[in-house]
Amino acid sequence: MSERHPIIAITGSSGAGTSSVTRTFENIFRREKVSAAVIEGDSFHRYDRKEMRARQAEAERSGDKHFSHFGPANNLFEKLEALFRSYSHDGTGQRRKYLHDSVEAAPYAQEPGTFTAWEDLPAHTDMLFYEGLHGAVVTSEVNIARYPDLLIGVVPVINLEWIQKLWRDKHVRGYSTEAGTDTILRRMPDYVNYIVPQFQHTHVNFQRVPVVDTSDPFIARDIPTADESLCVIRFANPKGIDFPYLLNMIDNSFMSRANTIVVPGGKMELAMQLIFTPFIWRMMERRRRASGAL
Repeated sequence: MSERHPIIAITGSSGAGTSSVTRTFENIFRREKVSAAVIEGDSFHRYDRKEMRARQAEAERSGDKHFSHFGPANNLFEKLEALFRSYSHDGTGQRRKYLHDSVEAAPYAQEPGTFTAWEDLPAHTDMLFYEGLHGAVVTSEVNIARYPDLLIGVVPVINLEWIQKLWRDKHVRGYSTEAGTDTILRRMPDYVNYIVPQFQHTHVNFQRVPVVDTSDPFIARDIPTADESLCVIRFANPKGIDFPYLLNMIDNSFMSRANTIVVPGGKMELAMQLIFTPFIWRMMERRRRASGAL
């Protein structure tokens, strides 16, 4: 953790909804005039799309049915930890982009599914903002979770997570339901060992819970809407959280435990704005003081 060079990390599985949390923070940064160095978790995968497919086919031929993007073999955990360490020390580091589709790839004249070259972070940013799969990974070799000043988990209940992933794979990426199911099964050991344990290190968890039937996620035709959901927000350390204020500002919210507030799913973004804007204020104030600006 660093007062002069704070880090915010959003961590969650594929299909969890981390991108929607990122949009909320982008709005806060814009409104509060915060300059953030943005890090995309996919850019720390070890292999590009073509090589990953080749290695996956090789793994399956050798009997490995659990080759996935979730585990350490296919990610640059050490390089991600080095970035967090470097930024927290002096605000420097390197990043690259993973070009998901032709729109992202066009400005770089590259193929979709490839990486751009590594480059230095912009100078004089206010904070680092990471969104991806591994913002709180701890293994015997790395401890990425110790660096973020604000660590947020996005963890929908598992059936909803699968529905969101299967819908995206089918409607955005053109995969069949069977292919999406195979991916879920292949990732399961790494999901259990490297994704789930992160949420014991997060400072705040957002868990969306549908209030409609999601018993069989593999036949669901639609993703439950925000208004068909509740959002469970758990604080690892509730000290300093103004729960009466949140309950007053968010209609139909309630406390389920001393460190947990439940809000209507449609109010999740409002809750994030109310919760995290003061966090950003405090980070910026500490940064100014530590930098000798006052």
